[in-house]
Formats: sequence, structure tokens, C-alpha cells
Amino acid sequence: MKATGKILFLLAVLLCVACEKPITPDAEASGTVTDENGDKVIPEGTQNTKKFTFTMKGDFSDTWKPVTRAVGYLQADGRDMTDVWVLDNQGGVLVQQLHQTDNTADDFGKPVLQLAYGSHHVYFIATRSTGAVLDTGTHTITFTKVYDTFWKDYEVEVKNTSNGNRAVTLNRVITKLRLKFTDAISADAATFNITPSKWYYGWDYVAGVPTDARTSQEVSITIPDTEKGKTDVMVNIFGFSTAEQWATGIAFNSKRTDSSVIRQATIEHVPFKANRITEYSGRLFTTDDEQVTLSLNSDWNETYNGTW
Repeated sequence: MKATGKILFLLAVLLCVACEKPITPDAEASGTVTDENGDKVIPEGTQNTKKFTFTMKGDFSDTWKPVTRAVGYLQADGRDMTDVWVLDNQGGVLVQQLHQTDNTADDFGKPVLQLAYGSHHVYFIATRSTGAVLDTGTHTITFTKVYDTFWKDYEVEVKNTSNGNRAVTLNRVITKLRLKFTDAISADAATFNITPSKWYYGWDYVAGVPTDARTSQEVSITIPDTEKGKTDVMVNIFGFSTAEQWATGIAFNSKRTDSSVIRQATIEHVPFKANRITEYSGRLFTTDDEQVTLSLNSDWNETYNGTW
């Protein structure tokens, strides 16, 4: 082979190698090689990684559909989720986590992670609850005030041929108690106060069960002046729940501005389960003898259990 032919052959080999795995100077200097798909390949015996883009979906809204902007993307009952947590667990060890708080950002609810080759449990939490405390040691997240919250334990096996684009369906993990007052709200009523015998303010994102059970903790709801004198006024509280039905007692009352009680009532063995509204209705202000009635509103299940 002539010298010119040898040179051309060597150039062709070098070009093919470059096509298989181009690298950047910064990556090469750090020992990390990034291929044309954006997947990191770490030499020196360390596990390779692959880029995954997760699109979070679920029973957020019956009118949900993909949109170009994130506002309204993760929405339930007309309210946007405010926080997203993603926790990557491999071999029983938390290897990385991500917390998204800007629900106007284009990537909100569409996190991108580099996952090392092997088996993973990736835990997703989307919520509009407030006062969050994440404890990765006990793998729990608790809140000062609980509102709509969704969760998923997503198991994935990562290898070089894995599809890096994944849709993850989250499920609602809270229940809602709704009280409907069928008589007119008293003019001197300042608050509704609800005290469950037991109520859950946290979630174990690994075990998938409620945690942080609080006993007889009162939830106070201010009554706007615009609601006074009206009938069929409704108030709600949210709490974490299992998918299996459980029961607790509920005490509630209405107080004046000086904290004196106008009327009160107690209901025993109130049933709850995740993704269901438990609704009670009855009179509170006109008589102490009025029987409170129970109905189970399963609108969430009927509305949000479809597939996208």
C-alpha cells in the first residue's frame, strides 16, 4: 500500500471512532465521556450512566393534555402543583435527588436524570402541600398543611439499550374530608374547627404508606363574611391515606371571635381511603339534635382513573 493510501486508511479509522463516541475537552479532562445521545460514560471501572427524561402524568385533571408551557400541566381540581421531588434509589441507597419548585418552568414535571446502569427505584412526589420537611434517612416527607399530593414508585432497569424517554403515572395518595352545612351560617361565626381523632400529615415514599399520624390536632378554617347567612357552605381538609379503607372519629364546631363555641358535633367511625372524598352533611347552627348524614363522594375515582 502506498503512503498516501495508508494515511487515508488511518484517517478513516479515526473518523469512525470519533463518530461512535465524540467527547468534549471538559469531559475528557474530568474523565467523563459524553456520547452523541448525551449519555455519560465514565471510564476507570465506574458504572456508566444513561440520560432519562421523565414526563410525569396521572390523575391530575380530567381535562389534562400535553401543553408547551408547564402552567396547568400538573393540575388537579383547578389548582397547580407547586413542588416536585424526584429521588433515585439504587441498591437501597439514595444516590441523587431533585426538587422542582418553579411550576412556570418548562421542565417542571419533566425532570431529567442521569441514571447509572442497573436496577433503580425512582420515587416521584408532586404536591401543593406546604411546609415540607424531607427526611431521606427515614424516607419520609411531612407537611405543615396537607393539600392534593401524588406519588409513584417507578422501577426501572438501566442499560445501554434502555429507552431514555419515560412517561410516569402518579397516583393520588391523599383523602379529603368535606363537611357541608345545610343550615345558614350564623352571623357571629368566625371559624369552623375540625379535629380528627387521627390524621396523617406525612408520606413514606419508599413503603408507600401514610406517616406522621397526629392525634386530635385541630384544623381551623376562617369563615369569610361573604359566607355568613348562606346555606350549603362546604369546608374541606386533606390528609394522607392508604388505598385500603380505614376509619377515625371526627369532632367539629364553629366558634366566635372570642373562641367561644357556638355549636359542636362528633361523628364516630368516619371511613376514608386514598383518592376519595368523604362527605358529611347536616345542620350545625339551628339545632343540637339534627342528625348528620353520610355520603361517600367518589368523583375523584370516577373522574381521574382514566388512562391518557
